[in-house]
Amino acid sequence: MARQQERARRTRAAIIRSAAVEFGKSGYAAASLNRILEGSRATKGAMYFHFDSKEDLARAVLDAAVERYRTSIERWLGRTDLGPLDILRGMLDEVALRLDNDIIIQAEFRLIIEPEFHRDVQAGGGRILGRAIRMLAVRAIDQKQLRPDADPDKFARTLTAALAGQRYVTDMVGGPVDMRMRFTEALEIIVEAMGTAEWFEEFRVVGWRASARPDDLNVGSASP
Repeated sequence: MARQQERARRTRAAIIRSAAVEFGKSGYAAASLNRILEGSRATKGAMYFHFDSKEDLARAVLDAAVERYRTSIERWLGRTDLGPLDILRGMLDEVALRLDNDIIIQAEFRLIIEPEFHRDVQAGGGRILGRAIRMLAVRAIDQKQLRPDADPDKFARTLTAALAGQRYVTDMVGGPVDMRMRFTEALEIIVEAMGTAEWFEEFRVVGWRASARPDDLNVGSASP
């Protein structure tokens, strides 16, 4: 029984992964279930055992992306060895790295801009990220990294919009773009408007203390 359950789990994960590749490449409407099956090496019966429809499969990809956002962000928020702004930089660096390398996150970004999934934006990875950014802004004010008059809601809204804009512009322009550098630039510009003199004095000496590592992404994992 345990062996069968593990086989079923691996089959489901392979289908989700293949679907993420297809949705990320073709979008939802043009995605082909046959190409998803070919990529997963699963049978049609296995796919319909796990998923009722293409929409059900797309929502499984969205759920997998949300879980990755949640796991990543919780790990960064739990760091006690870094200040709030360094935690924020490390967290955004990992998001940028995932957008470049993680097919699940790439597929979520493609799906939520399609009409069928507009409502999923409110519960997606971007919403989780926005809440975490606000939380870290509040911490940064408390720890005198951001000015006392800084507005954490404005900070979070402006930064999340800047990050999304960088990603959209990258897709429109095409070609190689260093998304990690773009995300760091967006953060630095906004912090420059709200940071304290004390924080800047230290930052000029040591720079950012946190960044993401490719090993954190588990890019080669068989699980979705």
